[in-house]
Amino acid sequence: MAGRPSADRPAQDQVRITRGAVPPGTRLSAQPVRLNRYLSLCGLGSRRGVETLILEGRVCINGHYIRDLATDVSDEDKVTVDGRPARAETPVVLALNKPRGYICSRSDERDRMTIYALLPRQYQHLHHAGRLDKESEGLLLLTNRGDLSHRLIHPSQGAEKEYEVVTDKPMDLETMNKLVHGMMTEEGHAKAERAWLASEYRAHVVLKQGLKRQIRLMFYQLGFEVERLRRIRIGWLEIRGLPKGGWRELSEAEVERFFSKEGGTGRASTNTDKPVLKRRAARTEERGAKDERRKPKFEGRKRGERKPGKARPATGRPAFKKPGAKGSRKRPPR
Repeated sequence: MAGRPSADRPAQDQVRITRGAVPPGTRLSAQPVRLNRYLSLCGLGSRRGVETLILEGRVCINGHYIRDLATDVSDEDKVTVDGRPARAETPVVLALNKPRGYICSRSDERDRMTIYALLPRQYQHLHHAGRLDKESEGLLLLTNRGDLSHRLIHPSQGAEKEYEVVTDKPMDLETMNKLVHGMMTEEGHAKAERAWLASEYRAHVVLKQGLKRQIRLMFYQLGFEVERLRRIRIGWLEIRGLPKGGWRELSEAEVERFFSKEGGTGRASTNTDKPVLKRRAARTEERGAKDERRKPKFEGRKRGERKPGKARPATGRPAFKKPGAKGSRKRPPR
């Protein structure tokens, strides 16, 4: 029997639909934001992820359940998800230079040092976007923005992370090519996006995947032991200028750069002039194919030897005689 929607949860066919605005009587501020972004700022997930909550009718604004993704909301509105209040926090993004020996966790049963011991109290609620194992060091981002975490962590987003790797044995270009080609590890198929040598024992590796201990496992498969692993770049952001154990808060403009077309790859950074082995191999193959299509101009002949021409048909003219031969024409007088 159709009836009035309950205060707890409406029936699926009784959900009130709005188009681009909240229900009548709702006051909006001068700068409303889209509902999916608001829920993401509440720490409920990425913008794509929270859209599922909206479409399932689990989001309520000022007492009205919403299913329209085009709904706007302001700080004056009362928003609940599954009956619980959802308040957007002030967006915060920190860049931390994690030292070696710290783990990415809020607490540890074995009483190991955690990255939160390096941060003031007002940042203890932030979650880390990605991890670095205990023996690794370098750039780590912490935030309360679910959309940023999704942008940096999910492989489908293509955000690059660049690492500096020091090994126990010398490496060569063949090692770099194998990293780019990929290999099977205990965590699955792992490959580098780009790789190049800085010296015999030091390499730079760029990843878009996020497998657990990926770089260490890849080098282990190739017979190397990683003695030092340091993340030096996430997207466009580099670690330079940030001391070990130090942190700084990113500006809004810096955060928005991660969502730009080049923000996840760092193409504008100085790393673009490094050799890209994958492209180099492709160019070599292309040049080889072109060389095979070329035909040598002097095949079967010595250099300087003319190509024999076709015999001319007989025309009835007398054969050419060498100069000075009997019967040849005399030189005409001047």
